[in-house]
Amino acid sequence: MSEELSNRYDPKEIEQRLYRFWEEGRYFTPSTETERPKFSIVIPPPNVTGRLHIGHALVNTLQDILVRWKRMSGFNTLWLPGTDHAGIATQMVVERELAKHGIVRREMGRDAFVERVWAWKEEHKGYIGDQLKRLGVSCDWTRERFTLDEGLSRAVRHVFVTLYQDGLIYRDLAMVNWCPQCLTAISDVEVEHRDTSGKLYEIDYPLVGSDRRLTVATTRPETMLGDTALAVHPEDQRYRDLIGGEVIVPIAERHVPIVGDALLVDREFGTGVVKVTPSHDRSDYAAGQRNNLPQLQVLDEAGLMNAAAGEEFAGMDRFEARKRVVEILSQRGLLRSVKEHSHSVAYHGKCDTIVEPMISRQWFVRVAPLAGPAIEAVRNGDITIIPKSWEATYFNWMENIYDWTISRQLWWGHRIPAFHCANGHTVVSETDPSVCPECGTAEISQETDVLDTWFSSALWPFSTMGWPDETPDFKTFYPTDTLITGFDIIFFWVARMIMMGLRFTGKVPFRQVFLNGLVRDEQGQKMSKSKGNVIDPLDVIDEYGADAVRFTLAILASGRDIPLARNRMQGYAAFANKVWNASRFALTHIDSTLKSAGPIDQDQLKIVERWILSRVNATTLEVNKALSSFRFDEASNALYQFFWHEFCDWYLEMVKPVLFGRHGDEATQRSTRRVLLEILDRSLRLLHPFMPFITEEIWQKLGGVEPSITIAPYPVTQQGIDDPDAEKMISTVQAMITAIRNVRAERGFTPKDRFTLHIAAPNQREAQFFLSYAYLLTDLARLDAVAVNEPAPPGAHHDVVNGYEISIVFPEKTITPEQRERIERELEKSRRELDSIIARLGNGQFLENAPPAVVEGNRARQTELIARIEKLQKNQP
Repeated sequence: MSEELSNRYDPKEIEQRLYRFWEEGRYFTPSTETERPKFSIVIPPPNVTGRLHIGHALVNTLQDILVRWKRMSGFNTLWLPGTDHAGIATQMVVERELAKHGIVRREMGRDAFVERVWAWKEEHKGYIGDQLKRLGVSCDWTRERFTLDEGLSRAVRHVFVTLYQDGLIYRDLAMVNWCPQCLTAISDVEVEHRDTSGKLYEIDYPLVGSDRRLTVATTRPETMLGDTALAVHPEDQRYRDLIGGEVIVPIAERHVPIVGDALLVDREFGTGVVKVTPSHDRSDYAAGQRNNLPQLQVLDEAGLMNAAAGEEFAGMDRFEARKRVVEILSQRGLLRSVKEHSHSVAYHGKCDTIVEPMISRQWFVRVAPLAGPAIEAVRNGDITIIPKSWEATYFNWMENIYDWTISRQLWWGHRIPAFHCANGHTVVSETDPSVCPECGTAEISQETDVLDTWFSSALWPFSTMGWPDETPDFKTFYPTDTLITGFDIIFFWVARMIMMGLRFTGKVPFRQVFLNGLVRDEQGQKMSKSKGNVIDPLDVIDEYGADAVRFTLAILASGRDIPLARNRMQGYAAFANKVWNASRFALTHIDSTLKSAGPIDQDQLKIVERWILSRVNATTLEVNKALSSFRFDEASNALYQFFWHEFCDWYLEMVKPVLFGRHGDEATQRSTRRVLLEILDRSLRLLHPFMPFITEEIWQKLGGVEPSITIAPYPVTQQGIDDPDAEKMISTVQAMITAIRNVRAERGFTPKDRFTLHIAAPNQREAQFFLSYAYLLTDLARLDAVAVNEPAPPGAHHDVVNGYEISIVFPEKTITPEQRERIERELEKSRRELDSIIARLGNGQFLENAPPAVVEGNRARQTELIARIEKLQKNQP
């Protein structure tokens, strides 16, 4: 007998113990010296500041399923883990910690602050990894990377210098997105546009030398203090004669020109007059360049009005200034109207601050030359995006891409390798110069800005493997095979990795990109602390176990939004218990180990064993096919249906008469136990990528050849065990048992009451089957006898199941008036539906115009209704 399991499944007792076992066995660490085919994948690096959230749990569960499946399928598998330094997020966290002690970053100085952040990082470096281990991810922790590691920093510097030398990185004054809270520029993809309820202000600008006024509508009246023109459409008859004239900017009392600009002004919208503020609006900035307008910046980097806004406003918060401007306009009779207005407002998602468009000197990547090859790689199939529907989004963004602002006014991150000398020269270098190569002065200092976090993340697939050196890891595992990540970072990260990978390695960084959906609450709402609907993965792992959490996420992983409720995890915790208890039962009846068990003699198998082997083979095919197409939901569901319903509900119940010695000889019992071992082994290996802890714990009791299920072969379909005949006949037995159970309940009988079942078999072979396997019906349907091709007595209950007519002998007293009434109602309903179908099939126009499948469906339903009516008539008292 095999080693027994404990009575109760306790995830807390086994999970950490088994993870240590896996790490000590180095089962997740691949070799660079093997001829096995490789499979490699890199983790989307979570922020080093982070606590695992449910989105992390989803994406890492899906990756781990894929990785464990590939490892078990014989691939030399690398899953490379790591964390991101997360410039803004980490700096904000540490600044908040310092503020608790009354310490201000700028008073510390740059070097001291960066040193403090490194110390904080060292204190927390294992936190994310420990959380991921709780989930069961099978990363190779010996290769863990951090985006500020020495090797990755060298790669970042090499890429920056190369792009600069190729003319693809430049420094310039340009309009950028500025965060007044974080005091840094941010890129377009870091801006969140939110529909916001605000106000629309209509303001009158007096025309110079006239009593006439031009009315302008704006949502930001405080920026009018920086207006340098009004614009009209050059073909607008209302204003053509005013082009070249001037208006007075209210409050500022400054004369500015009226310009004609067809690109800026839609003459059909509003009044057809637009204020132009080149320093504080992206469209106005472009219009200012077209019309040679001056730039007047009236807001500073902290979102305060500056001296250029006027003495009354200098130092005032931008939103306070808005109120004051409106008050003055109203007092002077220049505020024509104020209307409620819903419009899109740009926010910096990291700190929830409204972004200011601002002209600033920044470093940029000229992206268009990089985007072209990245577009082609997806278009020609070198990279496949799954679901395919995301390709259109990818193409649209890449074909209309703006230059990327890569500089950040932060202290934590990759410092830009540019050096400025006292004489105004700038040198970009992979090493720190001691003197300026242009003029020789030693008065030289490094650029204070750091790079956007996403710049280093864009190099992640190859920088983590030692590039730019030709390391064994780089030669073995790059390009990677697959990327799994959320669709929300397709622009932040996925597109940029493709661009950088192609530019610097000449190869795509991965062949397939699977974009998973976003986890929502059970009503489909975004999870947030303010709504109180957040599910903390560590909490639910503690409550239900990692396997239940993983299986829930996998089976729900379909579509753009993934609604998640805690009770679903409770349901799959019950599934884990089912796996445990069924395995515990099986282990008490298995008399050999996997090592000692001989081959299965297919010719000696009874139909129940042939059926379950055929079913596990079909499930194996379905699961492998689903995983190949990233249908984690379909694979999970196939496993759930097979194990719970076919293996537990039917197979184990069908073999109990044999295992308990009520049926079959010794040879039959040995064969049954051997197949039970086989099915349990294959089921555990099929389930392992989804539920790694419980399957490892159980599989260890089976005495396998391999030391761990993690490296046991993943099941594949086998030739010669598909058995349609066995599946048909066992399906018929199941349907008969279900029908008997239903009618037993309908008639008010208890499970103790036993009856005789009559079966009409159409031929001798099938009659012999029902006689040979009558014990299945008597045991599972609780019958006292099965009669084959013997006439049923009058008053028996008649039914047709899978084409076989059956009759159950019930005492007549069990038919109540309510049951007679129900039969009459069902008869009437079936007759009405049958009459309708007969009329439809007798209509030549319907037969001519309806799709063939619809016509066949009606004919099939007609046959079904005729059989049902006959059955109901036989059951009438």
